[in-house]
Order: sequence, then C-alpha cells, then structure tokens
Amino acid sequence: MSFTNKTAIVTGAGQGIGFEICRQLAIEGAYVLLNDIDQALADNATKKINDSTGGKVVAMAGDSSDSVFIQKMVGAAVELSGQLDIVIANAGITLFGDFFTYKPESFSRVMQVNLSGTFFLAQAAANQMKKQITGGSLLFTSSVTGHQAHKDLAAYGMSKAALEMLAKNLVIELSPFNINVNTIAPGATLTERTVEDKAYAETWSRLTPLGRPASVEDIAGTALFLVSEKAKHITGQTLIVDGGWTCVSPSPFD
Repeated sequence: MSFTNKTAIVTGAGQGIGFEICRQLAIEGAYVLLNDIDQALADNATKKINDSTGGKVVAMAGDSSDSVFIQKMVGAAVELSGQLDIVIANAGITLFGDFFTYKPESFSRVMQVNLSGTFFLAQAAANQMKKQITGGSLLFTSSVTGHQAHKDLAAYGMSKAALEMLAKNLVIELSPFNINVNTIAPGATLTERTVEDKAYAETWSRLTPLGRPASVEDIAGTALFLVSEKAKHITGQTLIVDGGWTCVSPSPFD
C-alpha cells in the first residue's frame, strides 16, 4: 500500500490512533499534515515521526471543528504537493454524562467536534478533490458505541452513528468525482488515554473474543487500507475493528 507522493490530512493526531496513522502514512511515503488542537502535542508528534522515518510530516495546530481553520488546513495541505489525496477525520471528543443531567454545553461541544467538524472538513476536502482527475479518499472515525449502547455515552454514541450515515449519504454526492468515503469503528483500544485506567487492558481482554483490546497499529493498518488504492471500489461502508466484541457485546459494567 504505497502512498508515495500522496498528500494526507489527519486530524486529532497528536497521540493515539491519529498519531499512528500519520506514522504509517509517512513510512509509506506520504506527505502528511498532522493536526491536533494542542500545539505542543502536534509539534512533538511531528518531530517524533520525522526523526524516526525521515518522513514529510508538517504540524498544523488548531480546532478542526472550526470552519475557518478547516479551510486553512485544506489550503496548507494542497501547498505541500499541489493536491489533496486523503483526509482522515479522526478528531473527536468524548464527554461522559448521565442522560437525565447531561448539559446543553456538553452536547453542543460533542456535536461540534464529532459531527460539524467532520462534515465541513469532508466538504472542504471534496471541493478540492473533485477538481482532481485522481479524486481522493475520505475516512471518518466512528466507534463501536455507534453500534452498541454504552453507559453515559448517549450523545457520543449518537454522534458516531451519525458519521456512518454521513458516509453512506456522501456516496451519492462524491462517487461521480472518483472520491470514495468510508468509516472505521474502533472498539476498545490501548492508547495513552486508556492505559491510564489500570484495569482497562484486563477488562477488555476478558470481554473481547480475540482476547485483547486493539492496539493503535491494528486501527491504523485498517485505516490505511481503506484510503489506499486497494480499497478504491469500497465506499459508504463502516469497518468495525473490535476483536469481535460487537458480535457478543458483553458489558464492561456487568
């Protein structure tokens, strides 16, 4: 899956899954615009990848749910090589809360980042890609919580399910321009954030049929396939990467 001279945007990539996607793209020869809302995270991640891979990664810190910033980000990506081939809308926010007391400001923020940010990044990217003979590939990051209910995640799960419907609907709009669009739905994954919970790996190893939670490499490898030339005839689909958990769905709260 060579990405030599391809140009990609990956949002929410200062650490975790987004970081690993950027790292793997860089190894495969892509120009990568690495976005994170945290300047230090974006800069450190970019340096780490470039130092280890000799890659062509550029940091661009900013709020990927802000429409003005989105336009700047797409413009900056095009400047790297003259076109935009891949956009992975990975940025997201999880705000847990009981349904009966969930705050309007929390709901608005979840929808702004997870839905509005993805929608308008896809729009800006597609407007560039449709000018290109080669089209492009879009990938949204959903979650298994868009398929199975999870305690205190009504708003988050709702937003992730909506992303999968967005990908289906955009098939109508984007296919004439050789742009495919898909969604990846990770399950329990070991990242910098989740390993802070000492019981996380043990709990999800017990609940996952394959016997362990996903690694960031598992998720990133799947993401790279879906934006590669090998997957160009796949569009409007969601690929769940959860070690089989949604097939049986035991609750971590039982």
